[in-house]
Amino acid sequence: MTEKIPVSAIICEFDPLHFGHKLLLDTAWKAGGAVCCIISGNFVQRGTPSMLDKWSRARLALQNGADLVAELPLSWACAGAERFASGGVALATALGADRLWFGSECPDSQKLSLLAEALLSPAFHQELASQSRPGESFAQRRQRAAAQLLGPDTASLLAFPNANLGVEYIKAIRRQNAPILPCPILRQGAGHGESLPIPFQQKAEDIPLLSGSQLRERAIRGHSLAGLVPESTAAEIESAAAQGSFPAKMEYLERAILCVLRSIPKEEFPSLPDISEGLEHRLYKAVQQARSLEELFAQIKSKRYSHARIRRLVLSGFLGIRAPLQELPPYLRILGVTQRGLQVLKQLSSGLPVITRASDLRKLGQKAHAVFQNEVQADNLYVLACPLPQRAGQDFTRPLIRLP
Repeated sequence: MTEKIPVSAIICEFDPLHFGHKLLLDTAWKAGGAVCCIISGNFVQRGTPSMLDKWSRARLALQNGADLVAELPLSWACAGAERFASGGVALATALGADRLWFGSECPDSQKLSLLAEALLSPAFHQELASQSRPGESFAQRRQRAAAQLLGPDTASLLAFPNANLGVEYIKAIRRQNAPILPCPILRQGAGHGESLPIPFQQKAEDIPLLSGSQLRERAIRGHSLAGLVPESTAAEIESAAAQGSFPAKMEYLERAILCVLRSIPKEEFPSLPDISEGLEHRLYKAVQQARSLEELFAQIKSKRYSHARIRRLVLSGFLGIRAPLQELPPYLRILGVTQRGLQVLKQLSSGLPVITRASDLRKLGQKAHAVFQNEVQADNLYVLACPLPQRAGQDFTRPLIRLP
């Protein structure tokens, strides 16, 4: 009997895959066994199209140490940290993962686990209910409630995006009773979303390790990422740019988004995911008045709601994501594999349907088929976000990526 291959999982976007991601992949690879990535599709958590399409990012993951790449479906990929983590952990479990690797500003798994346990406790929910203050965001209220239980130093970790996501991974592991060990490593380079002043004429070798957001900013401005990302990433970007598919941007969809949002009946706005506290009224009013996405975001913006949450709401309206949402992903969509990845597929025992080609659609039940169809529709819109609009139907024409 063939011995089962141990599996390490990484939940990721890789938009684009940079040196910090390469370090994470290398660390998981050195742990032994197979490395499986659960990667967001063509729309990502920040509420925008991914700059590089999901097939290109899957190929890069395989070229840089992954053995298998599965897709995190749309309504989990474009969600807040809690749902994003829940969907990713569920697919990691389905792949038979025993470790989950992630970058964090705090690489201490005990501290992150302590926070996760506190946030799952009845005492935290009681404290949270008593911490409401006018005009305050949920994140601020949550951190203050956690400080009451664990002290301000430990609670302050929730203010760091990657540490916060790590806490959500551990919460999902606990809730799903998943046999997965959380394995954080210290996040390298600039902080997530950190915008440091970097002269664009500066030589690549003189620039420090950049965050994904800084790399995307440079790409949008038309500057090369050569030397700032692994050579494989630079080559993939160059190829995608030559084909007119990089960088995909929200701005190319601007009028289409406004058109779709204005066509949504007022009574349908409350069914957008993660909408509450009357935000649906604010959104509906802004949709009728705004003449650009920038103006739309400005009219909805407040201290209470993050920019990412607002962008996700707008994107959900455009892409047809509506509540109630399924709790966990109902299938495993495989984008690419190596030979070792094929061995991982052979040892799966979760019972989730495995999708590697269009003909596998017959395995899907009605609810799972609805999730996949939403993905297909979103991908057909994504190709219009490219500098040169691409052909629709790529979910049915792109073959499984196979590397040695």
